[in-house]
Amino acid sequence: MSLITIQNNHFQLACSGVSYWEEQKALLVADVHLGKISHFRKHGSAVPPTAIQTNFDRLDQAVAQFQPQKIIFLGDLFHSALNAEWNLFENWLQNQQAKIILIAGNHDIISPLHYTQLGVEIYQELWLENFRLTHHPEEKEGSFNICGHIHPGYRLVGLAKQHLKLKCFFRSKNQLILPAFGEFTGTFLMNPEAEDQVFVCAKTEVIRVN
Repeated sequence: MSLITIQNNHFQLACSGVSYWEEQKALLVADVHLGKISHFRKHGSAVPPTAIQTNFDRLDQAVAQFQPQKIIFLGDLFHSALNAEWNLFENWLQNQQAKIILIAGNHDIISPLHYTQLGVEIYQELWLENFRLTHHPEEKEGSFNICGHIHPGYRLVGLAKQHLKLKCFFRSKNQLILPAFGEFTGTFLMNPEAEDQVFVCAKTEVIRVN
């Protein structure tokens, strides 16, 4: 766990890739890509079916840890069209006490009607005070952008030339990009500038590395 302060607001960064915004009592989650595993299996990929439940178990663990009043998905909640994982999502929603909000991402092609029927609020972007929540990174003057989409990662290199690629939180002057939460989502290696901050998600803690 790592705590950062942005414009007098406090954000806890967790190993799972979620961030808890203390002042808003909001759990921020990016790029879950539900349905991706079922999509892969349908097209012959050797992904174990038990991996499907992993995303929901990890979500449950994050909710239990932070007890949020709002859960805000920063886009790409679902990977593609409706499949069997939608039923699991419906069941998961029934056990949630928090308000559920989705910032629509490029993969969110499921009709908004399906979400609204389940009580999920959908936005293209969401302003909370001076914070602008989007899926794609979109810096805008006068606001701090919190987003996903990139699936940021960082490569750690040791003295013996060994290396390890980990997902990370990537903070620049006016932006915080969350790592992808979902299983089998991959990472995009970031190349930070001197003023940027990188927080890698290790197994048991979040560590600033630059």
